[in-house]
Amino acid sequence: MLRVAGLCLTLALLAGCAGTSQNDNPGSAEPFSFTKSRPGALPMSPVDNPVREMHGFHTPPPTLIRQVLLAEHERWVGTPYRLGGEGFTGIDCSALMQNIFSERFSVDLPRTTEGQALQGRRIDRSELKVGDLVFFRPPGPYRHVGVYVGDGYFLHASTSQGVILSELDNVYWRRYYWQSRRPMEQTQLALRAALSSGG
Repeated sequence: MLRVAGLCLTLALLAGCAGTSQNDNPGSAEPFSFTKSRPGALPMSPVDNPVREMHGFHTPPPTLIRQVLLAEHERWVGTPYRLGGEGFTGIDCSALMQNIFSERFSVDLPRTTEGQALQGRRIDRSELKVGDLVFFRPPGPYRHVGVYVGDGYFLHASTSQGVILSELDNVYWRRYYWQSRRPMEQTQLALRAALSSGG
């Protein structure tokens, strides 16, 4: 009798874990969603605790990261390029990345493009996701870096136009493309973005 009761309890627990609906997040390609915990509900595991602290983080990671990056574009757009610059009077490409990742994602990137090109893990261009760093080797002694915002665009500090969004498939950028790197997985990047914005 105890064995049957134990089996019933185990099946009930398994059914509860497997019963998560993917319809909570329509249109998302991500196999998960962040939902606000019910009042008084016990966490399923200690891993849930940081998510519950975000007070209802419903936006899927790629969408949140893209929103943050586009907000940074609005904040910095038109800022002129200045080699060695680190502010709104002039900024270079690696300082822009360092600033965005530090302020919006709490990620400390090195100051130089060469240092940033060693962060995280290298990925193929076909694997690019929002928040990945893209690197170029244009003519001259310096490398160039930007951050992928999705739909074939990246945010960067252009030497000729200042802070702008550019197409990766532009003839110039395609010619001098070097590598892409993922400094952090999207779920962690989105969690940090939510926490840094006071979510």
